[in-house]
Amino acid sequence: MKCGYVALIGKPNVGKSTLLNSVIGEKIAIVTEKPQTTRNRIIGIKNLPDAQIIFVDTPGIHKPRHKLGEFMVKEAHQAMDMVDLIVFMVEPQSPSEGEFSIIEKLKKINKPVILAINKIDTVSKQSLLPLIDSYKDLYSFKEIIPISALKNDGVERLIERVIYYIPESPKLYPEDMLTDQAERFLVSEFIREKVMKYTYDEIPYSVAVEIENWEESEKLLRIGANIYVEREGQKIIIIGKKGERLKKIAQEARLEIERFLQTKVFLEVWVKVRKKWRQRDMLLKSLGY
Repeated sequence: MKCGYVALIGKPNVGKSTLLNSVIGEKIAIVTEKPQTTRNRIIGIKNLPDAQIIFVDTPGIHKPRHKLGEFMVKEAHQAMDMVDLIVFMVEPQSPSEGEFSIIEKLKKINKPVILAINKIDTVSKQSLLPLIDSYKDLYSFKEIIPISALKNDGVERLIERVIYYIPESPKLYPEDMLTDQAERFLVSEFIREKVMKYTYDEIPYSVAVEIENWEESEKLLRIGANIYVEREGQKIIIIGKKGERLKKIAQEARLEIERFLQTKVFLEVWVKVRKKWRQRDMLLKSLGY
């Protein structure tokens, strides 16, 4: 039996959360087209007959512009220190300053690293060989594996090699456990995902979600959630004309929550202003960052 922790790291929007959901077979990390969607470390547990792989999805490593960004980058760096194996994910293009910076960090950590070149469905196969060669010159990766997390191409091969490099150990989590995240956290993330889907520019990054009320009965789960923004103008945009945008956000989030929790849900959401919450330590901590 093999069991180990595996960090998924990389720049924002390289497909780490898409890979996690693909491997686990259940949506436990929200996914949007916008970078910096993931803010917290999220654990996903893959159970196999001869192995348990504990994947740690991390926020994209970037240059932070506020304290929330600093928290996100710190989460990624800490994950690299605590795991048995690192899967460094990149897009199928020449390495940029962001990749060089991450590789410099990897050189200081004595951990095996697999390079996963994601989104290979978007490029020709001929372009992959020179790309693989360019990365070989930068770092002594244990493996370089082209994948498409979205199309589930190459993912099985990646899992096989991950199992090879993780240590021998009994399973650390029960076999029916998919994630260590609390239901309330996942529900707040589903709501935030829908806000990010229907808003643009700075607004998606200025939003936090807090579950204020959670009442369970045999037939119904009642949830009350606050959507926090930094300015009054952002609140107006999220609510939309006659409340239409907020209604759409809440409706789609409710359906997602019902699918995940397998129960009927009554969801109420309110939009509130918390000025400069991304810069204030006390507010960040109260919101789980």
